[in-house]
Amino acid sequence: MEFSLPLPVPAIVALAAGMVAGVTDVWKYKVYNALTIPLIVSGLLYHGIVSGGEGFLGSLVGMVFGFGILLVPFLLGGMGAGDVKLMAGVGAWLGMPTTFYVFIVTGLVCGACALLMAAFQNGGLRGAVINLLIVWNRLGSFARHFGGEDWVETQGVKRDGAHRVIPFGAMVAVGVITTLVWMWWQ
Repeated sequence: MEFSLPLPVPAIVALAAGMVAGVTDVWKYKVYNALTIPLIVSGLLYHGIVSGGEGFLGSLVGMVFGFGILLVPFLLGGMGAGDVKLMAGVGAWLGMPTTFYVFIVTGLVCGACALLMAAFQNGGLRGAVINLLIVWNRLGSFARHFGGEDWVETQGVKRDGAHRVIPFGAMVAVGVITTLVWMWWQ
């Protein structure tokens, strides 16, 4: 399989934005609109101006993928809106399929982080199983607003802040760095 490395400017912008988002997300558990909105708009504009209609279309597809792939987890309460907009901004700059690779790497890093955290937080293994059952319940009810909250409240694991234990913005930064280094190495 042949991979094409993104242009230097989009790669640098995506790396810088990912690093800024990673720092603010670890520090404040927030990815700010002051970063994500200009990231999305500038990515679309850059590709529209530099590459014309084809570049704009690729940027738009990357943005829609980045936004759409995280929409359901956001609606289920699994992440913040800033995380979704960050992935959309990364998609606007890197386009497809690079955004897909970033998403896969980010998911793997989040999974590894979640496994480590499950062993040390939220009641250990019992807490992790209960948290998975809560997610399953929410999926079955299509969203947290349509039911299941009474069941969640009866569980013995303290859930304060448990809905946001992994700073996803930092994981996106790791995903961008890893993907770009991997593509460069290929």
